[in-house]
Amino acid sequence: MIWPITFFAVALIAGIFGYAGIAAASAGIAQILFLLFAGLGILSLLLHMTEDQNQDEFDENSRGY
Repeated sequence: MIWPITFFAVALIAGIFGYAGIAAASAGIAQILFLLFAGLGILSLLLHMTEDQNQDEFDENSRGY
C-alpha cells in the first residue's frame, strides 16, 4: 500500500511546481493502485472468512482420527 501513497506524494509535489502532466499521471497511477489494493484486501478478507466457515464445518464432522 506504499505505492499509492508514493504516487500521491509525487502528484502533490508536481502539482505545487506546476507540472500538470506529471501530476495527472501520478494521480492516475495512485488511484489505480489504490483501487487494486483495496480490491485485493476485500478479496483476501472474504476468502479468510469463508476459510474459517469451512474449517468450522470440518471440525464438526471430524471424529478426530
